[in-house]
Amino acid sequence: MKMISKKNGLALALSMAVLAGCSSTSEQPGTEVDTPAQQNTGATTGQPGGDGVDQSALPKGPTQQEIYEREQAALREIRTFYFEFDRSDIKPEFRLPLMAHARFLASNPGMKVLIEGHCDERGTKEYNMALGERRAKSLERFLVVNGVASNQIEVLSYGEEQPMDPDHTENAWSKNRRGVLVYK
Repeated sequence: MKMISKKNGLALALSMAVLAGCSSTSEQPGTEVDTPAQQNTGATTGQPGGDGVDQSALPKGPTQQEIYEREQAALREIRTFYFEFDRSDIKPEFRLPLMAHARFLASNPGMKVLIEGHCDERGTKEYNMALGERRAKSLERFLVVNGVASNQIEVLSYGEEQPMDPDHTENAWSKNRRGVLVYK
């Protein structure tokens, strides 16, 4: 008979522990245990007439729709979208919040939004006005492509005129290169 090495013995013991953990937790033979999914939906244990528990009295967690709506509302709280130096393309990390804004606006056609384009102080005033407009238009295109009617959107460039941070550092400039959604 072969000897079991310590390594194989440990693997065998762990396997048995896992299998024991997967065994039934029923207290009485023949009874079934509700899964969490069944408990949340009010499903019974399969016995005629239910399991005797009033499912409507049990506390219920949020539905998938409620969770989705909360997530969308949280994403819509992000209304400032930052850009790289001298760029107007939307960063990947802002696509999800922008999509939440697009869904909201598309499902609320009476709602209107102003998109403000901003720049840092580097460059001429004329160039920065144009760049601020390109940034705002980039955000507008994203929203329109994702179902928002163009008549719901107004675009305005402030160029470098309304800095978020008036300092003359890279950190300040990165805050000033932005597009902002303002709901009306």
